[in-house]
Amino acid sequence: MSSPNLHLQRMLHGPILPTLLRLSAPNVLAMVMTVLVGIAETYYVGRLGTAPLAAMALVFPFAMLTQMMSAGAMGGGVSASISRALGASDTARAQTLLMHALLIGLGAGLLYSAIFLLAGPAFYRLLGGKEAVLHEAVHYAQVLFSGAVLVWLLNTLASILRGTGNMRVPSVTLVLISVLQIVLGGALSLGAGPVPAMGMVGVALGHIVATATGVAYFLWHLMSGRARLRLQLARFDLQRDLFADILKVGAVACLSPLQSVLAILIFTGLLAQLGTEALAGYGIGQRLEFLLIPISFGIGMASVPMVGMAMGSGNVQRARRVAWTAASVSAFNLAFIGAVVTLAPDLWARLFTQDDTVLGFARQYLVTAGPAFAFFGLGLTLYFASQGSGRMVGPVLAGTARLVLVAGAGYWLSQQHAAAGHFYVLVALAMVLYGVVTAVAVKLTPWQ
Repeated sequence: MSSPNLHLQRMLHGPILPTLLRLSAPNVLAMVMTVLVGIAETYYVGRLGTAPLAAMALVFPFAMLTQMMSAGAMGGGVSASISRALGASDTARAQTLLMHALLIGLGAGLLYSAIFLLAGPAFYRLLGGKEAVLHEAVHYAQVLFSGAVLVWLLNTLASILRGTGNMRVPSVTLVLISVLQIVLGGALSLGAGPVPAMGMVGVALGHIVATATGVAYFLWHLMSGRARLRLQLARFDLQRDLFADILKVGAVACLSPLQSVLAILIFTGLLAQLGTEALAGYGIGQRLEFLLIPISFGIGMASVPMVGMAMGSGNVQRARRVAWTAASVSAFNLAFIGAVVTLAPDLWARLFTQDDTVLGFARQYLVTAGPAFAFFGLGLTLYFASQGSGRMVGPVLAGTARLVLVAGAGYWLSQQHAAAGHFYVLVALAMVLYGVVTAVAVKLTPWQ
């Protein structure tokens, strides 16, 4: 039996938890590095002052949206489609899906860059950006989002490899990219030797250079024949049903990060009205909330090919067991993180500021929202697992329920001139609602 067949048999019939943990390990390592990148970049910006830190709070949701849509949403659609084809032993279909996925990633990346280069300044104003904060946000974002197409290509290529069950190559590559990004971001933003300090623009340039390096490597790897599928740039026929196979999951899944980011933006806009210190303190807590996503991503993306291959082979019962096992592991991980920051919020908050007022807001957020992190992990991992099944309506409706709660209750609190702490309670309640509704939806949705 060939090595690819052995790998496929393990994915289809191996014990679930050990197989899931084996696949998750490299993903989690890569996502830990993503967390370190976030910490490093926030540290660099924090060294530049309160205004740049507040500016990052305005831009960061849109930057994370790039990652969430390209890697977690559309990337999950790519991985799910390829894994279902391989689970059904249709390698030719999987090979053709590769090219269709790249076209989707390229087109979506160009569109994303255009939207935020043209409309970005208006978004930051709507969120309450003014004067120095708005100036810093616009200059940082113009450079950052000029490379959005590279982010889409990087995550599409990584998702193609994950769809074949290969977690090691994407993860090792992303780890090395993260190290490069940390080094370049620090050198270019704060200056090093003959390299002048470029401020926030330097952080963005480091991100672009590191991402371009990763795209080049993934293209070489797929063209060299080292992967299970091979990238061949010869002419091929565009097939509507293959675009539909990816988009029926990926496009619907993109609604979920849009809802999540819109919820964050509502909070950002409301807290911006409370002053720069309140916005900067929330930005520190918000950064951790966004970094929970990569941690759940490590488990969730490992479940996508396992669920997809089980669905492709007709083993629905196994697909469901994989989904619930992955969700349980993710909820446990985030519960641990939540407990740490609830009991010792300064472990996170003091990494980025020593300003007592900003620290007070950051501590209040972490202590309030931390106990709800487990529910967020539960819902998010079930969202990823549902991509493998091709059934995304339930998780998207859960995101809708969360957004409605945030918008409605957030508006009411603003009319009551509520303090920041009341908004933080709303953050926690929204996480709990998202996890519970997603779990109920997955439980009740038939996977056939």
